[in-house]
Order: sequence, then C-alpha cells, then structure tokens
Amino acid sequence: MENALFHGDLVNTSRIIYTPSDFARISLFHIQEIGTLRATKPHTSKRENLSSYLFFIVCSGSGKLVYQGAEYPLHAGDCVYIDCRHPYAHTTDDNLWNLSWVHFDGPTAANIYQKYRERGGLPAFTPKSHQPYLQAFKSLYNVTVSGSFTRDMDINARLSDILALLIADSWNPGEAQPGTKKTGMVDVKKYMDENYSKKITLDDLAKRYYINKYYLARVFKEQYGTSVMDYLLSVRITEAKNMLRFTKKSAEEIGIACGIGDVYYLSRVFKKVEGIGIREYRRQWGV
Repeated sequence: MENALFHGDLVNTSRIIYTPSDFARISLFHIQEIGTLRATKPHTSKRENLSSYLFFIVCSGSGKLVYQGAEYPLHAGDCVYIDCRHPYAHTTDDNLWNLSWVHFDGPTAANIYQKYRERGGLPAFTPKSHQPYLQAFKSLYNVTVSGSFTRDMDINARLSDILALLIADSWNPGEAQPGTKKTGMVDVKKYMDENYSKKITLDDLAKRYYINKYYLARVFKEQYGTSVMDYLLSVRITEAKNMLRFTKKSAEEIGIACGIGDVYYLSRVFKKVEGIGIREYRRQWGV
C-alpha cells in the first residue's frame, strides 16, 4: 500500500506499507514501513517483538523514548535507531512533534546494529547536523514511491546511506575528556596512512602518542573494527597492489617501498590477503 493517509484522534500520518520481493527480503536491506507523522494530541505508542529496526528523526516538537530500561528526552533534530525486538515506547509531550520514520530489516541488519552499539551508538542521539539524515530520508521516501524497476536495489542503496550516517555518528567516548579517544585514534590512523613504509610497531605508536599500548589496541579496534597491525597491513597491501599494477618495480623493491620488506614475507602475506600470488596479481591486473 502506498501513500496511505490516516487522520485519527492522535496523529495525522502519511505512510507507505511496503512488501519487498523475495530477492530483496533475502539479499537486501528492505523497507517494511516508511512515513511521516504529525501528532495532534499528547500520546504514547508502544511496540515489542517486531522483526524490525526503527529509525526516526524528530523534525519538530519534543517527547521521549523509553527503551531497554532507559528514558531518552527527544527534541527537534534528534534521531532514534533501535532494535524493535525489544519493547519500546515513544511519547510526544504538549509540544506536539512531527516525525519522519522508517521500519526496515535485512540479512545483515542485526550485525550492523551490533556494530553500532559496540562503537557506543545510543538508541537516541543528537547529530552534529540532522540535515544529512533528512536528505537521506527524503531520497529513500521518493525511491519507495517510485515505480522504478530497480526500486528494491535503490531502496537498499538509500537505506545503506542512512546506516552509513548512523555508523559515522555512533562513536561515543563516554566519560573521557572530549577528543582524547577519538581524536587520538584518528591521529594514529593518519600516521600509519602516511608512514606505512617505515617500521611501525604497537609499542612505537604507544610511545609516539603517549597511550598505553593495550588501551590503544582496544580503542582502535572499537573505532575502526580491525586491529592496529591488521589495519597497517591492509594499507601496505593496498600500496603493494598499486605498485604491482602501475609500476615496473620488482617484488623486492615493492616489499621495501610498502614497508613489508622481505620479498618472501611479502609473497606469503599478499597471497593470504588476496588469495593469489604477486605474479598472478600483476598478470591479471597490470596495465
């Protein structure tokens, strides 16, 4: 059902109830419902045990979310992202709100929500700017009402845009001083991006940034989803691939230039990461 208008005692809402194709349900992020809501009276909406994830933006007005035993005040510009398998309730107060919302699911939705929470993402939060979310929601809504034969793929892409924004805003350093965790890890990452050809160890990085190495390892993985040394290896392998494709350098020269050094070690780790050897990669991808 598309563009269903409902004018009740509590809300005026325009919603789309969407049934994805079997392919989309199995393979893609897909919408269950999407719409806008304008409250006409203070009220509470409660749900539980839904196989769904809910994202909404408070466009105006105010209220609160109750989720997993915690209460979150909500104001214009705030966003909510929750797993609806858990009981939840949201309430508009006398400053009646307008919401833009979407219920969705997908084969990797649970993993992404888990990553969001692992990084410190909150059920309700205030982004630096809610405009990117509004723009992404508008794009998603327009795609959903379209008659495009690629609609399910387009919905997947637009939901992915919203999830990317959510992951980007998920880092929550808790009680630490502003910037001490996130900014520090950004600096560590930038140093490896720019100095991959040098010898770099976890101890070196800890000394350079005055951070306990165990703390550094834990927080870097929390923020970037990979260990410090695995990230460094990925940077080096990427540079090795660039040189194999676009230069005539020997494997020995590439090993030194990308910071891996010994050609035999380069050959071993390259094949482990890429699944093929150096010579085969150059044959397949070289210009």
